[in-house]
Amino acid sequence: MIDFFNEMYDAGGVRPPYAKLRDWMDTMPAELRSLKQAEAEALFRRIGITFAVYGEGGDPDRLIPFDMFPRVFAHAEWRRLERGIKQRARALNAFLADVYDRGEIVRAGRIPKRLVYLNEAYEKAVAGIRPPKGVYSHIVGIDLVRTGPDEFYVLEDNCRTPSGVSYMLENREIMMRMFPDLFGANRIEPVDSYPSLLRRTLASVAPEKCPGDPTVVILTPGHFNSAYYEHSFLADLMGVELVEGQDLFVEGEHVWMRTTRGPERVDVIYRRIDDPFLDPLCFRPDSMLGVPGLMDVYRAGGVAIASAPGAGVADDKAIYCYVPEMVRFYLGEEPILENVPTWQCAKPDELKHVLANLPELVVKEVHGSGGYGMLVGPKASKEQIEAFRAKLTEQPHNYIAQPTLALSTVPTFVEEGVAPRHVDLRPYCLVGERIELVPGGLTRVALTEGSLVVNSSQGGGVKDTWVMAE
Repeated sequence: MIDFFNEMYDAGGVRPPYAKLRDWMDTMPAELRSLKQAEAEALFRRIGITFAVYGEGGDPDRLIPFDMFPRVFAHAEWRRLERGIKQRARALNAFLADVYDRGEIVRAGRIPKRLVYLNEAYEKAVAGIRPPKGVYSHIVGIDLVRTGPDEFYVLEDNCRTPSGVSYMLENREIMMRMFPDLFGANRIEPVDSYPSLLRRTLASVAPEKCPGDPTVVILTPGHFNSAYYEHSFLADLMGVELVEGQDLFVEGEHVWMRTTRGPERVDVIYRRIDDPFLDPLCFRPDSMLGVPGLMDVYRAGGVAIASAPGAGVADDKAIYCYVPEMVRFYLGEEPILENVPTWQCAKPDELKHVLANLPELVVKEVHGSGGYGMLVGPKASKEQIEAFRAKLTEQPHNYIAQPTLALSTVPTFVEEGVAPRHVDLRPYCLVGERIELVPGGLTRVALTEGSLVVNSSQGGGVKDTWVMAE
């Protein structure tokens, strides 16, 4: 039987970060817990925080289940994570700057050429373009898992448009509203500075042609997108305009926004649409979501796009295997945070190992996300395992495999009381003239007993994440 690390308890009893939560947990009657849970759901519904699950029929908008039991990190634990996250964000941006220029890491033989230049996320149209301030990935979501008191692993990198930060902020807001006494009894680092930090980060990468205070906008695909609430939420908190492609147009060397006052020049676009839809004159010609001519202005240095087109090649799961090497190559440092051991199925010897051990492994699509297109061997049926065996044999380059990690657990409110459930963490690292992140992130929890899949699209929920102040 796998022994999972419980973040609240160890052999000596309650771990220090959770000490003041023990009494709160023990003294909360079941009736009050049910009342507070209903109150939290009502608040989420009133605010309108939903996400969409496509392809399942019926109303696609759902609430992500919210668990009231916070996840807690000691100050020292967070400082180590913070150093490792910043280091990784620096290395990923250095990699992107390199592979869209001279490709020194490929020339040095540290990363196979085919993984970079034949990668479907590598955008040849932006090769040779240096974005403002040399930053490619401005919001880096680093997904982390914990397996022991000091054992943290990076599960994956999200360098394009990592979602979920609205939940990080709203989870905290709702917890403070429902349990003010808890925050009075615990010294918890705040996260509410994130919108102002994001605004400052985006403004800091305005192009040189920007004459004064930059105009920042958020470009959304529209209200049918699964993360539309987050787009409008962040625009509101940052005090910037939320626009769709039809609200912008190109004239001369600049991008302009249609307003009731007339055209207004746009300097920085925080895009929440994928590369293929950004500009129909450069990428998909049938896109109705982007801005015709946007890439010409970008290429000429007239606008900054965050994150930069092409940044997705850095969060490909095959490239992920080489991030520790990026840290050594570009920064001359040893990685602070480790990768999960990973087998690349494109390599014959490693594929052989994966095929021989499928029932014990987690297999993921190289370009997959959201918990889809993956096999969790220990939880899979024989039929599912054999179906994946056929996929691996037919397209081995499309998959990587990892051991089934003993993800840590955090106490979680369930129907029968309090029980351990598995969690991960997504902090949001902002990269501009400086690298910053708020103390905390989005904790996702697998609410189904025994499940290791935390994705909201697969039945996972969310928790508030506390970092204790010194």
